[in-house]
Amino acid sequence: MTIKVLATQQIHLTEIFTSIQGETSFSGLPTTFIRLSACNLRCSWCDTPYSFGRGTPKSFPEIYTSIETSGTRNICITGGEPLLQESIYPLMKTLCDDGYNVTLETGGSLPIDKVDPRVITILDIKCPGSGMSDKNHFENLRKIREHDEVKFVILNRHDYDYAKNICEKYHLYDRARPPLFSPVHGKVNPQALVNWILEDQLPIRLNLQIHKYIWSPETKGV
Repeated sequence: MTIKVLATQQIHLTEIFTSIQGETSFSGLPTTFIRLSACNLRCSWCDTPYSFGRGTPKSFPEIYTSIETSGTRNICITGGEPLLQESIYPLMKTLCDDGYNVTLETGGSLPIDKVDPRVITILDIKCPGSGMSDKNHFENLRKIREHDEVKFVILNRHDYDYAKNICEKYHLYDRARPPLFSPVHGKVNPQALVNWILEDQLPIRLNLQIHKYIWSPETKGV
């Protein structure tokens, strides 16, 4: 196991837990979530503000112990903003080397150039309703790979039209993985979003956060 080489490295974490994946095309799969601390964005609808702090430093062996105990081969690196911490790059590489299926959830404001190509990047493009749309690093959309996914969190009709325009401009409808349109939970009626999608005949995937329907939306560690 290559983790021995990286025993001295640390990452600041908010939490590690195993649940089902609640979003993306991997929704429903048992997954271990590694939630990193700190974020450079402050989205209006953020559901994990508790991850903004410094967190707890954990060594790679400590992280691996939690992963191995979980019994799942699916790992989701999330935050906060994972790419703020340089140590996440060797950890993702190590996980891929050891045969884990790794997804990365990133807020889209930082370059993804150094992400291991075996990692499935879930790239979040911020819509105006988030208050952070001026932070989008659009060059990322020219560098995503076929197995990566692009997500838009939608607060209102303006956000929907914005997401639709970005998809057209960057030819996201032509990708093997359809764009993900996710309604802000409790803020926009999913039926309204579905109606807009069907009216416009968009080739996208509706992205509901199913963990918020299984548990209370405020529940942590699920």
